[in-house]
Amino acid sequence: MSKFKITTYSTDETHALGDTLGQWIEAGTVLAFFGDLGTGKTVLVQGLARGLGVSEDYYVTSPTYTLINEYPGRSRLFHMDLYRIAEAGDVEEIGFFDILQGDGVIAIEWAERLGRYLPPERLDIALKILDDEIRQIDFSACGQRAVNLLKKLKNFKTES
Repeated sequence: MSKFKITTYSTDETHALGDTLGQWIEAGTVLAFFGDLGTGKTVLVQGLARGLGVSEDYYVTSPTYTLINEYPGRSRLFHMDLYRIAEAGDVEEIGFFDILQGDGVIAIEWAERLGRYLPPERLDIALKILDDEIRQIDFSACGQRAVNLLKKLKNFKTES
């Protein structure tokens, strides 16, 4: 497993990091997001969507109540929010396993709720609040696709 840590100093930088990630990501990649409410998971996914070429006509929001939002882009983006699922097995009812078999990019907020269903090949992204706007973002690659993506991401530079 390969690891990398970055600090962003504003919402704009977190968004830019997601945009960069979206430009480099391959179809079929799973991103597992971890972090408390307000850490910037959705902001990072919004940037990811732009990097994937999702039109500005789509406002990317956290699918807290719908559980899954799908956006068309260079690769389809499936944005999942598992905050409200009762137990890991509930993901079968929302089509999670069908989505995993597809060729889209899957961004999963509250990925820890998947338990044993968390895909073994993925990029883990843990966000932590350091200050009002400052975020520490820890990346851990599980699988070669995620390792390759992380190598590219290590060149990302914040504005600060």
